[in-house]
Amino acid sequence: MRSLNEATHTPVIGITSCKRPSTFGSWNIDAVIIPATYTNAVKEAGGEPLLLPPGCSASVLSRIDGLVVAGGPDLQSSLYGQESGEYTVETYPEQDESEAALIQGAIEHDIPLLGICRGMQMMCVLHGGSIHQHLPMTPGFEEHGGWDGVATEHGVDIIEGTILQSIMGPHVIANSTHHQGVSDPGSLQINAHSSHDNLIEGVERNDLRFCVGVQWHPERIGHLGLYRALVEAARGS
Repeated sequence: MRSLNEATHTPVIGITSCKRPSTFGSWNIDAVIIPATYTNAVKEAGGEPLLLPPGCSASVLSRIDGLVVAGGPDLQSSLYGQESGEYTVETYPEQDESEAALIQGAIEHDIPLLGICRGMQMMCVLHGGSIHQHLPMTPGFEEHGGWDGVATEHGVDIIEGTILQSIMGPHVIANSTHHQGVSDPGSLQINAHSSHDNLIEGVERNDLRFCVGVQWHPERIGHLGLYRALVEAARGS
């Protein structure tokens, strides 16, 4: 039963979140958190944001119309058949497990899905793909961009005829805040590469209503067209 949807005709967009030690006044306690840029982008795009904490089950999909799998920590390297390298040190198995279930459920039930940064990487891994564990030590990508709290910008070339190109055009300036990247998208279609080093920057499926992933953070750089496209697809749920 989607009482909120029926009452407001506004698509409810679930956004995955992290569980981290946080400070609230004089309290130091674990909290479910996500940058407000995500919820702001969903609201501005016409959706109703709903935070989904690590550990939630895929049953929540019956109560939402669209799903954003947000950025966050590194994926466990075992998910794509590798040993953890020197720089794959912060992983959260509970978050990996719940986000994998949400993505798989969204695909099974054709719920519009947008993967951001880590979210795109998880999409690729679940489609049989793999990850570069540390771009600064990966030949050809040593100077890809900022990470560990540093943000930089670079061009992204979008492939003609893709869903992403129909939303954003042939070229955008994107931000870079990641040290890992997709080496193999599995069965997903590549829709974008970085202009300066050809790293995979976007993926999609064209057999679903909306299933798109991007490596950058559109909510931080004003690319609200992606969120509007997600919300519009979700409006038809």
